[in-house]
Amino acid sequence: MDFLSDILLTTAAIGAAAYCYILSKRLKALASLEGGMGSAIAVLSAQVDDLTKLLNTAKNAAGNTGKSLEQQSVRAEAAAQRLELLVASMHDLPPADEPVASRPPAAHPAETDPTQDETANSARARVRRRRRDSGVAG
Repeated sequence: MDFLSDILLTTAAIGAAAYCYILSKRLKALASLEGGMGSAIAVLSAQVDDLTKLLNTAKNAAGNTGKSLEQQSVRAEAAAQRLELLVASMHDLPPADEPVASRPPAAHPAETDPTQDETANSARARVRRRRRDSGVAG
């Protein structure tokens, strides 16, 4: 009986050794850099690095574009305020179709056309409100 159990134990040990040898060969093939998972992992790692660089470049470009857009917006806002002032000041000018010599001089602001005064005053008031609301002095 001892002899039989030794034979069975030896056979099981040889079978386990063969299984370990085959498993070792498969793991080496899987981890090799030429054609196994190691190769796929290396390729994916390189792609992640490239995408990280591209993402950083895109972030920088978006930041620069945002700054440029903000500067243009500030310039446009300033130009709009100047245009509003010009339009408001145009209400004070006499009509262009009438010659200067034929216009009587206005002695007092109360003697001018009240509708023009109201329009000019309301335009000036709008300009002042917009300046106050946007924080521009003047």
